[in-house]
This record gives sequence, C-alpha cells and structure tokens, in this order.
Amino acid sequence: MTKVDTSHRARPSLSVYGWAAAALCLLVFGFVKQSWVDSASLNDPRAISRAVVPRGELTSGEKSTIALFRQASPSVVHITAIAVQRDLFTLNLYQIPEGTGSGFIWDNSGKIITNFHVIQNADVAQVTLGDQTTWKARRVGMAPDKDLAVLHIDAPASRLQPIPVGTSKDLMVGQSVFAIGNPFGLDQSLTTGVISALGREIESVTRRPIQGVIQTDAAINPGNSGGPLLDSAGRLIGVNTAIYSPSGASAGIGFAIPVDTVNRIVPELIRYGKVIRPGIGIQIAEDQIADRLGVKGILVVEVIPGSSAAKAGIRPTQREGSGRVHLGDVITAIDGKKVESANELFILLENYKIGDIVNITLLREGKTSQTKITLEAVQ
Repeated sequence: MTKVDTSHRARPSLSVYGWAAAALCLLVFGFVKQSWVDSASLNDPRAISRAVVPRGELTSGEKSTIALFRQASPSVVHITAIAVQRDLFTLNLYQIPEGTGSGFIWDNSGKIITNFHVIQNADVAQVTLGDQTTWKARRVGMAPDKDLAVLHIDAPASRLQPIPVGTSKDLMVGQSVFAIGNPFGLDQSLTTGVISALGREIESVTRRPIQGVIQTDAAINPGNSGGPLLDSAGRLIGVNTAIYSPSGASAGIGFAIPVDTVNRIVPELIRYGKVIRPGIGIQIAEDQIADRLGVKGILVVEVIPGSSAAKAGIRPTQREGSGRVHLGDVITAIDGKKVESANELFILLENYKIGDIVNITLLREGKTSQTKITLEAVQ
C-alpha cells in the first residue's frame, strides 16, 4: 500500500483561526448587547419620579456642625504661592504657580496666618477670601522653625472676619475637632474628627523640633496646610501643618501646631518680622562635631562680644599658634536640667523669657562649675 505523505498538506494559518474567533466574539457580544438593550428599553409610559421621603429634623450635632462651619468659613482663606521667572529669550517675566494652601484671618487690619512651607518657595502670593475676592499678599514675618508665617493683604476691614482664638493648654484626647481648608484646591472643605493625642513632636522644615503638637484623625490633605483646627465652640486651637502618610493623602494621622504657640509667636512676627528667642550669646558646635570630639554636652565655639555669655566669662573654643585646638566650655545643664544636644538646648530655652536668669552648669578642663546668666534676645 502506498503511503500518502501528509506532512506538507496545507493547514489553515493562525490568522484564519484568529479572524474566526474574532468574528465569533463580535457575534456573541452583539447578541448579548442587543439583548441587554432590548430588556432594559421597556418604554414604560407609567415611569415617574420617586416620591421624596421626609427626613425630619437634623440632629443637634448636625445643626451644631453646620452652624460652626457657617460661622468659621468666612475667616478661612485660600493661598496660592507663585514663582516669578524670566524668559531667557524675550526677557519677559511670567508667573508659575508653586502650590496652594490654606490660611485664616488673624485681625481686621489684614493679617493672614499660614504655614511657612506654603509660601517658602514663592516670590508672590495671592489670598482668596471666602467672598471669592483675590488680593495680592505681602510677607510680614516668618518662623521656619515653627512652620508659621504672617502675610498682609490690603482688603478693607468690612471684608475681614478674624477667627475666634481659643487655647490649647486644656485640650483633652477624645474631644471633637473640625478642620477647614482647601484640600487639593477644593474651596472651603470641612472635615471632622477627634484629638487623637497631645504633646507630639514633629520636625520643621529647618529640622528643628516643634513640640506640643496636636494629633488628630480629622482628614488633613495637601492644601489643608495652614488652615485652622477648631474646637466645638468654633475657636482656633491649632494650625494644620502636616500629615503622616506614605501616599501623601490623609491616613487618619494629622498634626496641628497648638494655638498657644501661635498666639505667642505671631505678635513677634508682626512686630519684628521674625521670632526673637532668649539666649546667652554664643555659637555652638554641631552635634556631629561634638560627638567626634567625645564631648557630652553643648560645646561653645564662639562667644559674641558684649553678650551675657561674655559678661559671665564663658570661654570659646580657640586654635593655638601651634594649630592645636583648645576646646571651650561645655554646657551640660540649665537650671539642673541636663542638655546633650543642640535641640535639647533649643527646646529648653523656649520655656524662658528674655530677661530671665538661669543657672548654667559648665564643664571646663575636666572641672564642673556653675554660673548665673541673664537671657537676652538672640536671632
């Protein structure tokens, strides 16, 4: 019997199978789609709108929240940070939006409070009030270490509603809070929550610690920065400043600078344009340098002539003619409270006022001594 070689017999190509499958899918899809449309298009002439079910009275809590928002929202503003750049070819100036944030009206002279990081990279800023009028803002003062800034707008007092100011010293975990701002540029948004914790510490843009921070689960998103955190009486108790979230959106952990800090710093920013801190008139070594030298405390690098430290005889670090470095005094405690880093010194001095007298413990050439120094204003 003769065998037939079928190895070279023509077979349908893959493209033929593909077209056949596609045609089948279109046929099935067309049938299903037409069946779906036919079953939904009943053309019932009796179709009418559903009757509205009366909801009854709003709860007392809802009424309170609505009243709080209506009372506070005119005090909240939208801030647009703008950078000015020059075209290299035409030399024309043009403006580029750097970002947006929130703020609130401090007084009827036109002072606006916001976060420092909202306007940090801006050459110009615009403030939009609750009535949707926009005003060019000028910088009055900035406190980067506290992430606070004061702006000024030339709006008439009739358009300005200063926010009521409360206190943060008697806040309690669990009490209700309300955040108003412009998250993602959405105007006048309200979120609610509770105080989750008190006395938190966060890092400012200058890497200095901000202490006593309020933690809340009220949603704080990009654009909320600089807006007010309110208590149930509609009083300012904090300035929303940061969120803790890997994605950059609210994850139930937000932070606000306590109003007592704001109420202490803002008058200085308005009066001087910066924070005037108490100090003793010294320059200190960075923590890393002190660590490398094996110093446990605050190493004095320089003593400002005429300062309180100079009058008290504090010795700076000096380099001898041979090139050998002779370490200066090391501050180890203030009023008996140990200090081992620049941040600890910074935090401790915040508890004092200019003119206060403090007892400083020094380590000089291996021997401990104490001296009293009057705190003075430092930059």
